[in-house]
Amino acid sequence: MKIAIDGPSGAGKSTLAKILASELGITYLDTGAMYRALGLKAYRLGIAANDEPKVKELIGNTVIDVLASEGGTQVFLDGEDVSTQIREHHISKMASDISALHCVRIFMVDLQRKIASLRPSVLDGRDIGTVVLPNADYKFYLTASVEERAHRRYLELLARGEKCDEAQIREDIAKRDYNDMNRQHSPLKKADDAIEIDSTSLSVDEVKQKMLGFIRKG
Repeated sequence: MKIAIDGPSGAGKSTLAKILASELGITYLDTGAMYRALGLKAYRLGIAANDEPKVKELIGNTVIDVLASEGGTQVFLDGEDVSTQIREHHISKMASDISALHCVRIFMVDLQRKIASLRPSVLDGRDIGTVVLPNADYKFYLTASVEERAHRRYLELLARGEKCDEAQIREDIAKRDYNDMNRQHSPLKKADDAIEIDSTSLSVDEVKQKMLGFIRKG
């Protein structure tokens, strides 16, 4: 079984993907974390996300792995567990910017397909149903208003003890939406055969039940 969940930043894709994987007893592959890991490496080395020649060279010397653990998903960058570092707010923008490069898309799509081919999986991202797994058994497009997504992110960062400004987060999310939807390679869009779910006024459990309802109908 292959399940694809696409949608904009902060819509709850990763949360629902993890829950579905647990409910169905299959693997959750955090594709966004893979882009974040590459963005983190570029950030550490001072490489601009739009410097394609340097990023292409970087890819050739980068090993990214995603493993399931009792505490969730562990992300390894060149053998280092970077599961915490990739969640820092400034790495979100690096991940978005670097993901627009064609060489990065090719690298990641190939890696994601290889991992998904090995076991039943749930993948979430922005081009899973359209590019990575166009023949997925089930496709969902999960969205929510910019305001709701910004508020969720704001509360998440506060809970981690990070100082943040909700208005700035809202602006960043709107900008990321535009960039993701208008990039040249593999833009964010709803697959023609995807089921769209707006989570703005829904709880996580309500979204889960909707998704499981479609899956169990076959």
